[in-house]
Amino acid sequence: PEVVIAVAPALATAPAAWTAARLAGGRSWLHVQDFEVDAAFELGLLKGRWVRRLALALERAIYGGFDRVSSISARMMDRLAAKGVGARHRSFLPNWVDCEVIRPLTQPSRFRARLGLSANAVVALYSGNMNEKQGIEVLADLAARVAGHSEIVLVLAGEGPAKSRLRDALAGMAGVHLLPLQPAEALNDFLGLADIHLLPQRADAADLVLPSKLGGMLASGRPVIAGAAPGSGLAAAIEGCGLAVAPGDGAALAEALSSLAEAPEKRAVLGRAARARALETWDKQAILERFEADLVRLAGCG
Repeated sequence: PEVVIAVAPALATAPAAWTAARLAGGRSWLHVQDFEVDAAFELGLLKGRWVRRLALALERAIYGGFDRVSSISARMMDRLAAKGVGARHRSFLPNWVDCEVIRPLTQPSRFRARLGLSANAVVALYSGNMNEKQGIEVLADLAARVAGHSEIVLVLAGEGPAKSRLRDALAGMAGVHLLPLQPAEALNDFLGLADIHLLPQRADAADLVLPSKLGGMLASGRPVIAGAAPGSGLAAAIEGCGLAVAPGDGAALAEALSSLAEAPEKRAVLGRAARARALETWDKQAILERFEADLVRLAGCG
């Protein structure tokens, strides 16, 4: 191989990729989807000052060994710089979405009939992993706060270790559907079920990750309400096509959801902006063309 690529997480795979590249006489590329070391300590999954120092030193050494290190948002690129990755070795490689496959529906989603939803129902959808860093515990708080809003229906779909706790917290609540992760072939119709997409995030995970599911949400042409602090990468990503609220604040999330539920014209405007944002910054073809050109330069083929 002329280039060997590793994707983090899991960062533990990076040394093997680096070794393979060196043995083959090729170049090495590390793509950082999220800063798992930082996240583990910020979320309390790992603790200890000396453990953190050691982990960060190993991380810095790994980053420094690669010929190219890329990440998925402007804020995460800044974090790479802070971790010692020089400008010549950094590349911006955002996540992408196939905007031909994920597109606004021209008719109501078939899932509305499957779930028995009325024509007046305003669907707030969360679809994705249910892990610690998603901060999905706020969804139970949200459900309790909007229970009196007769038109709002929450649809929460996904799998992960936090799902059982969410199920327990939602027990007995009306207007909530808890579903498994849907198959890829149904994704466009499922994303189109939403009138509003929900994207919770924990405050201590800000700018350590940029959820890849955001691309599909935007491409579906629906507004997004995200838990995102001012100035964060996620807040910037949804500016003009959704609403940002304080991460983990169920009251703020409920207020934002209620306001959009009662404003169909505003939802339409934000949804059109979301689709335009997806085409502008998340389109698969444009991103892969830039990636290919970068690969050619790194391999010395062009």
